[in-house]
Amino acid sequence: MIHVLIADDQDLVRGGLAALLDLEADIEVVAQVGRGDLVEAAAAEHLPDVILLDIEMPGMSGLEVAERLRGHRVVIVTTFGRPGYFSRALDAGVAGFVVKDAPAAQLAAAVRRVMAGERVIDPKLALSASAVGPSPLTQREREVLRTARDGSTVAGIARRLFLTEGTVRNYLSSAIGKTGARNRAEAVHVAESRGWL
Repeated sequence: MIHVLIADDQDLVRGGLAALLDLEADIEVVAQVGRGDLVEAAAAEHLPDVILLDIEMPGMSGLEVAERLRGHRVVIVTTFGRPGYFSRALDAGVAGFVVKDAPAAQLAAAVRRVMAGERVIDPKLALSASAVGPSPLTQREREVLRTARDGSTVAGIARRLFLTEGTVRNYLSSAIGKTGARNRAEAVHVAESRGWL
């Protein structure tokens, strides 16, 4: 029996995935959580063989959770098939990346293949990721852009990230240049649309 933990912030989606997987004779959903920051505790308590993660969740993103769960069999299951997300997921060591519009049988097969030690990647996503290429942003540039998403001032970003205003300006300038944007709002938009944030 393959024990699975599902993390998705949408109750209907999470319940649907669980119901579909529970129909499989060799798969049992042992836990479900709706927030990224609850996954580690649930994994420690329920000891799943495979963890299915959505990307965009409150508390902590699925990509951040995947980075913290290195060594576990993690499959990203998302509607956001952005190439940058795919690259970051691979960097985090995930065992699979499946988009939610895949047939249910494909998800069950992915769980089995990951359990068998294979890496399962949506082929269309792999192709588009190779066309876009990896993110040119450093981790700190991504962090500054993520913090700038809400329109915070340079001083506000500096306070939240414990950086000097000059350092924040440097990171923003570098990120703007690397994304080919004209300003930081556009840089945030470009980075988000490519899945780099």
